[in-house]
Amino acid sequence: MKAEYDFSKAKKNPYAKKLKKQITINIDLDTIDYFKSQSDISGIPYQTLINLYLSDCATNKKQLQLSWQ
Repeated sequence: MKAEYDFSKAKKNPYAKKLKKQITINIDLDTIDYFKSQSDISGIPYQTLINLYLSDCATNKKQLQLSWQ
């Protein structure tokens, strides 16, 4: 290992904003089954599909419209 490194020409990580954080979340089994079936169709892992869906909601600032019956 070098004693010192030159970072004067270093570039910022372009993916730094896309870093992910692991969390624990309770999701209904029916919801998980739905995303797993979508995963089988698309070939994309179901956790990635859930993340893509939630990211789309956040990006487009979708508002929840709940109707309790």
